[in-house]
Amino acid sequence: MKKAGLLILVLMIFVGTVQAQKITGAGATFPYPMYSKWFSEYSAAHPGVEINYQSIGSGGGIRQVTAGTVDFGASDGPMTDEQIAQSKIKLIHIPTVMGADVPAYNIPGVQDVKFSPDVLADIFLGKITNWNDPRIAKDNAGVHFPDQKIIVIHRSDGSGTTYIWTDYLSKVSKEWANGPGKGTAVSWPTGIGGKGNEGVAGLVRLTPGALGYIELIYALQNKISYGSVKNPAGNFLLATTDGVTEAAASVKQMPDDFRVSITNAPGAKAYPISSFTWLLVPVKSQDPAKGKVIKDMLSWIIKSGESEATSLSYAPLPANVAEKVLKAVYALQ
Repeated sequence: MKKAGLLILVLMIFVGTVQAQKITGAGATFPYPMYSKWFSEYSAAHPGVEINYQSIGSGGGIRQVTAGTVDFGASDGPMTDEQIAQSKIKLIHIPTVMGADVPAYNIPGVQDVKFSPDVLADIFLGKITNWNDPRIAKDNAGVHFPDQKIIVIHRSDGSGTTYIWTDYLSKVSKEWANGPGKGTAVSWPTGIGGKGNEGVAGLVRLTPGALGYIELIYALQNKISYGSVKNPAGNFLLATTDGVTEAAASVKQMPDDFRVSITNAPGAKAYPISSFTWLLVPVKSQDPAKGKVIKDMLSWIIKSGESEATSLSYAPLPANVAEKVLKAVYALQ
């Protein structure tokens, strides 16, 4: 009897050891509020599972997951063909939610600012330098702008939020496309840098005259004013989850690798600076036990977590995309 009891105890310890898993991830700050909620809830429902996610920016996430130093990465800008080819690990992009970049500003006494695409591009090119510029005034009849210098705030780290912003600017401005271009990091013509969405939000909030770009939830949580942006249909729209969903509707056929851009999408109600965000996951995990946990976590996100997206001002995946993503998750090894 004593031997049987000892055997049961050993088995219980062994099972507990197998189930206990510490999963590490790193990358995008854009979806961090959503990921923080999801990973906390998943861990709470699965005793022994700890998910440690570092919000370091998409560039850092791509570097770490391709080097194999974390179990998964995260990015708002899809990896380039070159990055995929150079990766030590075969990865798949798993879309999780969608969100919006917003032009966040700090103009004392001024609210409800409208931005045309060419105006935004030229501000970030350093060609429009003052808030009372006639081109800004043209879109904002009746608004009294101060004679105040525009302080451009951009990211200082490799950033998917930057990728979304510069992807958009490259579509609406030939000068931007032929100059700084698009990427998680670019050579900025003007401005000062902040680390992470948190850093840019902090600088905008503390700097009179500032204009920066941040993910919608950071503007809402920090009570920072953000402007409406003119879309291809000619409508000025504030970022909303409905506007992001409308932008995603422009994708008629999701590619098998899930790398797709929805900035400057057609549609009367489509918010123009919208994007998917992705988890970067090994197709075949080097650690089967960890791979099993990650696979289960991803299926939980798609089947259950998506319903929580709008509570944090993200847009859930469209049903047809979620179905395709779930099939890709089930195929992971």
